[in-house]
Amino acid sequence: MKKIIYPLCIAALAFNACSINKNVKTENSQFPSFSAEAHRGGRGLMPENTIIAMKDALTYGNITTLEMDTHITKDGKVVVSHDDYLSPSFMRMPDGKDIPAKDSKKYAILDMTYDYLKTFDNGSKPNKDFPQQKKIKTYIPLLADLIDSVQHDIKVNNRKQCFYNIETKSTEKGDDVTNPKPEIFVKLLMDVIESKNITPYVVIQSFDKRTIQIIHKKYPKVRTSYLVSNKKTYEENMADLGFKPFILSPNSNMVDAELVKKAHADGVKVVPWTVNTKEEIEKLRNLKVDGIISDYPNLL
Repeated sequence: MKKIIYPLCIAALAFNACSINKNVKTENSQFPSFSAEAHRGGRGLMPENTIIAMKDALTYGNITTLEMDTHITKDGKVVVSHDDYLSPSFMRMPDGKDIPAKDSKKYAILDMTYDYLKTFDNGSKPNKDFPQQKKIKTYIPLLADLIDSVQHDIKVNNRKQCFYNIETKSTEKGDDVTNPKPEIFVKLLMDVIESKNITPYVVIQSFDKRTIQIIHKKYPKVRTSYLVSNKKTYEENMADLGFKPFILSPNSNMVDAELVKKAHADGVKVVPWTVNTKEEIEKLRNLKVDGIISDYPNLL
């Protein structure tokens, strides 16, 4: 088990004892009738999971929701990044050189302090999977800084308040290897969200049912989304989770009229991922899904 430097309230008091910010709003705000979500901030157009991507996504008038991923650093910081390890396919070393392919499992975010992590380049290397993506040298941001930047952009540009769909990147196999245990992950994440007073505008999503089960139990006012990509039926996925989430977020290939009908009968919204063509978007809209997650915010 690796040693991780968590904030004192976590390390010493094991999840439950840190006080809640008393100024945080507790009421939920009206969720969009159709949640148009920029996946990783819209990685088809901008470097993924970056502040510049999130702010760019807000310039597309139909976007209601910013979708993003979170990890935890060695020093207990919540950062916005998808991969457990820094990817040679689009990350670069602090000196500007490419990360060798042989080092694809060398740079685990959980092994790195944020000060070191921030020195890596997350935007200037061409990504062959997204040829339209603008190349801008940038970095993996703290979730707190990303929220501050987005909220400032909303204020100065008089935009409508967006929602934040935030994923916990964790697995049971990754506990204390690539992610902290779920109780610690959730506490660190929720401390940031509550300190920024955006709780009514947040959805916490995950493939790791443990994290959203904790959210459901300890933060019942927070909306949850269950990410799935499997061959289970709707009923089997709901039974596996153990409660009805606010959203079921399936791989788009899983979505048909029957799934949408069953979810809606339970009061569960359906927001599929990742949908990157106009044709597929239109097909899913015709099935009456409640939102779509896309790499291309200009298509939604």
